[in-house]
Amino acid sequence: MAVSTAVRRIGAGLVAVAVLVAAAVVGVHVFRHHNSPPPSCVVSRTTTGSAGPQTVSYTLDIDQAVNSTTIAVVGKRLGLPDHAVTVALAAALQESKLHNLPYGDRDSLGLFQQRPSQGWGTTSEILTPSYAAAAFYRELKKVDGWETIPVTDAAQKVQRSGAPTAYMQWELEARTIATALTGETAAGLSCRFALSPSPEPPPSPVPSLNTELGVSTLDRTFVTPQGWMIASWLVAHAQQFRVVTVSYGGREWRSSTGRWKGKVPNESRVRYSQQPVST
Repeated sequence: MAVSTAVRRIGAGLVAVAVLVAAAVVGVHVFRHHNSPPPSCVVSRTTTGSAGPQTVSYTLDIDQAVNSTTIAVVGKRLGLPDHAVTVALAAALQESKLHNLPYGDRDSLGLFQQRPSQGWGTTSEILTPSYAAAAFYRELKKVDGWETIPVTDAAQKVQRSGAPTAYMQWELEARTIATALTGETAAGLSCRFALSPSPEPPPSPVPSLNTELGVSTLDRTFVTPQGWMIASWLVAHAQQFRVVTVSYGGREWRSSTGRWKGKVPNESRVRYSQQPVST
């Protein structure tokens, strides 16, 4: 009788332990599920110097990546060199941290904190990133020697800020972002995020790409660096358009991993796939 009671007690204890272990496993799963990394992007470039190859990387949130690609592709659509994109990005990093702000000092607004009262455009126009970027480039082209003077000086001559040397601190980051988003660096931008299932078909990114870059179809081949520029634009806008893969130049990006990996064949077309409709 005593033996039977002891056995029952041992059995009950083992069940209790199993329940606690199961609860712990469930708890870890829930913790991981609700504490997954937030959506983010990374821009990087590798340079070779006396110390060998060195990689410089910066982390952006999705909104910053979207606005950065808009600044980059608008500059290229206007036929400007990559250096112009660096100047514009340095200005936007200082003025808004690459966020399209609906407020600012006095009536300043948007990525570049442009002022309607100073002739930059209407409130609606300034808060349209592609318009704001084009307006910045329009003024930059009026600056004598902007191609050769320091980045901070070129930005200041456009912005006319009360802190004329403030743009200097952003030059390295701006140059890194510019080389990635203009296609000078292959696979220089990667983003990672999770998508919730949706019963609605995802919208096409091509109309927005056409508005900003003037590319009306992806059903054609692209030479580098334009192909990489388009691929970066798609990666930055992937969450908005529920894009889950982008491929170009023998490499493929996936939203689930946030990484570019080798892919065969090495195509000169930019291809993408979107999240399937849930049923």
